[in-house]
Amino acid sequence: MAATTTIAEPDLRKRLAPLLRPPRNPVLVDVPELGYLMVDGHGAPEESATQPSTDFQRAFGAVYPVLYTIKFRLKRDGVAMPIMPLEALWFTADDLSFDMDLGPENWRWRVLVAVGDEVTPAVFDEAVAEVRRKKGDTDALRRLRFERWAEGRCAQVMHVGPYSAERPTIEGLHAFIAAQGLAPRGAHHEIYLGDPRRADPSTLKTVLRQPVE
Repeated sequence: MAATTTIAEPDLRKRLAPLLRPPRNPVLVDVPELGYLMVDGHGAPEESATQPSTDFQRAFGAVYPVLYTIKFRLKRDGVAMPIMPLEALWFTADDLSFDMDLGPENWRWRVLVAVGDEVTPAVFDEAVAEVRRKKGDTDALRRLRFERWAEGRCAQVMHVGPYSAERPTIEGLHAFIAAQGLAPRGAHHEIYLGDPRRADPSTLKTVLRQPVE
């Protein structure tokens, strides 16, 4: 009889589920330390007639091949790694604050995807080397890194609708923070639960998160 391989399902998706399902009214949460694949960049996230492929989109081209290489590598070891939602930090100043009134050319960002504790620096480095061998080297791949990060105390809310209509939700989130006697710290954080290429923009769900102190 052939041996049966047991795939252990990590609890990362279950652990983070409460953080990915906030209500439509802001709440306070505590975000634990997690491992992330990260790429930093700057500029508008969306394509234009003069910029058919943005640096933000090229970052995806670095993150996802490495992410899936890690997933298949761990599967061979009997670990089923869930693919978590894409996230991004947005900021316009060195202190990581975000000014919505500044144009996209002033935006800086950090693309993130959370990974479980089974992903180590060695596993990450092996995956990057494999992607580089198969697909070649790119500037975004060279900027890709693995880092552990604890975001800590945050306020967050669910935004439903197009990304371009987030401003009132963000303003409501900051009003809630002030009402709690707290102040924003760090970058504006978005977690994308829908695929804008396929979903009706009016139904897109985005977690809007702001660290506080």
